[in-house]
Amino acid sequence: MRINNVGYNHCHDADFFIDRPDGSGDYLLLLLKTASVFTLEGKDVHVPAESFFLYQKGTPQFYRCVPQHIFSNDWIHFQLEEDEETQLLKSGIPLDTPIPVNNLNFLSFCVKSIAYEAYSANINREKSITAYMGLLFLKIQEQLFQPRDMVPDSRYEMLSTIRNKIYTCPYEVRTVESTAHEVRMSKSSFQHLYKKQFGTTFMQDLIQSRVSHAKMLLTSTNLSVSEIAVQCGYHSYAHFVRQFRSWSGVTPTEYRNTQSREVTSKTNLHDM
Repeated sequence: MRINNVGYNHCHDADFFIDRPDGSGDYLLLLLKTASVFTLEGKDVHVPAESFFLYQKGTPQFYRCVPQHIFSNDWIHFQLEEDEETQLLKSGIPLDTPIPVNNLNFLSFCVKSIAYEAYSANINREKSITAYMGLLFLKIQEQLFQPRDMVPDSRYEMLSTIRNKIYTCPYEVRTVESTAHEVRMSKSSFQHLYKKQFGTTFMQDLIQSRVSHAKMLLTSTNLSVSEIAVQCGYHSYAHFVRQFRSWSGVTPTEYRNTQSREVTSKTNLHDM
């Protein structure tokens, strides 16, 4: 498998459109976060938000914004080896067809992870990308073919969606009250069910997601600690440092320096 290009959470103005009469020369996977219009076999089809679309090679690609609306999506251009193409065709996932999905946030997390790996210098990035792509297709297949009598409780689905959101977008401003309102639960019911389902409180999970995101940024970017605090949803630098130290045992700066020394040490050993 080869990733030719990948984009995560891209937004376009209302005049956005794609017009490729001969396709893009590769497979194109789209996660549609806003409603859109696709031209399929000469007819315009309105595709709702929260949909998946997989163009195969050679299929004309025509899609655009709903008039007077923005367009937001994730996308992956990729090539497959012959055996991988055979496996994809056997999966039963429809090609060149819009597919509504129930849990776009998790699929989007996979694309975000693929984008991170694709543009990283990680030595296992190709294996990681293959693993994330496999997981993405498995979850789409799961939603398509899950027996009706095995559909999870709707409350579990809502809570899982919230959990995926806080790990995918840890920078979003959230409180127990606002999140309970989002899933149409009372504050006490939300807290009780969240703890019962995941073995941790909502606030502990939120802090963990932000600290994990901060660790990734500290080790993979040159952003300052104050900039990372903002990207992790903190408006107070001191509060960020305090929570990071409480969960990690060190300050963000100490963590970055320690990780940098470990990488340098491993590199030196490798060169010996």
